[in-house]
Amino acid sequence: MSMTFASSDADALPLHVVHQGEFGSWLSAQPQVVKNWIEAQDFTPAVGKAILVPDKTGNPAFALIGYGNALTRSRTRFPLAAAAANLPQGTYTLATTLPDGDLETETLGWLLSAYLFDRYKYKPHKSARLVCPPGVDSARVEAIAAAEALTRNLINTPASDMGPADLEVAAQKLASRYEGAVNVITGDALLKQNFPLVHAVGRAADRPRAPRLIDLRWGTQGPKLTVVGKGVCFDTGGLNLKPGASMALMKKDMGGAATAMGLAHMIMALQLPIQLRLLIPAVENSVSANSFRPGDILTSREGMTIEVNNTDAEGRLVLADALTLASEDSPDLLVSIATLTGAARVAVGPDLAPYFCDDTEVCHALEHAAELVSDPVWRLPFWSAYEKMIEPEIADLDNAPSGGFGGSITAALFLRRFAQNQRYVHFDIYGWNPSNAPARPKGGVGMGARALFQALPNLLAI
Repeated sequence: MSMTFASSDADALPLHVVHQGEFGSWLSAQPQVVKNWIEAQDFTPAVGKAILVPDKTGNPAFALIGYGNALTRSRTRFPLAAAAANLPQGTYTLATTLPDGDLETETLGWLLSAYLFDRYKYKPHKSARLVCPPGVDSARVEAIAAAEALTRNLINTPASDMGPADLEVAAQKLASRYEGAVNVITGDALLKQNFPLVHAVGRAADRPRAPRLIDLRWGTQGPKLTVVGKGVCFDTGGLNLKPGASMALMKKDMGGAATAMGLAHMIMALQLPIQLRLLIPAVENSVSANSFRPGDILTSREGMTIEVNNTDAEGRLVLADALTLASEDSPDLLVSIATLTGAARVAVGPDLAPYFCDDTEVCHALEHAAELVSDPVWRLPFWSAYEKMIEPEIADLDNAPSGGFGGSITAALFLRRFAQNQRYVHFDIYGWNPSNAPARPKGGVGMGARALFQALPNLLAI
């Protein structure tokens, strides 16, 4: 697969993009032979429609793709990519002017449409390639596409090949590529260095899959950004064992870490002038005689005690210790990204990335950026009236309050206790496309990372 722009090619076919409302006037201006061909093909300018139009010798003269109307485009995140998937292999150059606000996102979608996860099965894949249009920063778009491919590959890889140690290797490779540094605390050393919750959740796994805290740093000047990604490489639910149907997709429970690594890739590849720290508590929530138990009371790095009322609410536990460590460094912005609750999926479905934040300026910047780059987010509330729901009688906090109401909110409130009054944003993402969509095939997907990356210049004043 090639997720880069094609080199400028004199043989590249011109690509004409036609809006539904402008199709009639466009067609009437064409030579009769072109009209006859297009009408014979029964072409309509709907989103995803694409045909080649020949010259008098029968060779392709140009490509024509539909761009629908405002309503149909609002239902398709990458309308240009919808058509790219229906073009034959070849090189194309955009011959139509798209609005400046759409051009970068549409060309990114084109690159993402070439993504294919073929680690375990060969799949012939011949994609249409695009010459980078004038006005598009090719290095920026290609870096964002590569970051998304990294996220997707990490999520799509099954836990047999993506355990805590494998996630560590991926972080080491990323840091090495951009001259970052990685420190890792593994196994019983987590207890010695006061990360008891990370250790408790991951201790049931066998030694090669021991829990660890991955700490990547890059950059020595500028404002501090710390991103914490949930790295539960497989989640059985622990002793509160998940049913089979609920366990089937749990290779994606490290989707927060994968998305955070994609964001880090963008930042480092494009040399943002910041000090980046990426923290990944990487564990496997397994079942053994050594598993942590319902009813256990654990003491966190911060010192708060936590009553474990469900071992399947483990993500917030490992994030708690990592957030405490992050807060000790007083970053200018602290972000957590996690595939945390089913309640968030019930609330907003699989497409939207719900987030929590108390800072209105951060919210405005994030939502504006999300709209610009077609990476939708949706704000949910840190509803303080629900704080009492996470306060049990015999410990400071409850990791799984009974009743089931507001599950995503109570999880976010739990995490906020460990962010320690930092400027904080928490994402509760799904990290998975349940069905194929343009530029977004079924499988792992990054959510919220492009919106965050777009917003960072405003959020960190760089």
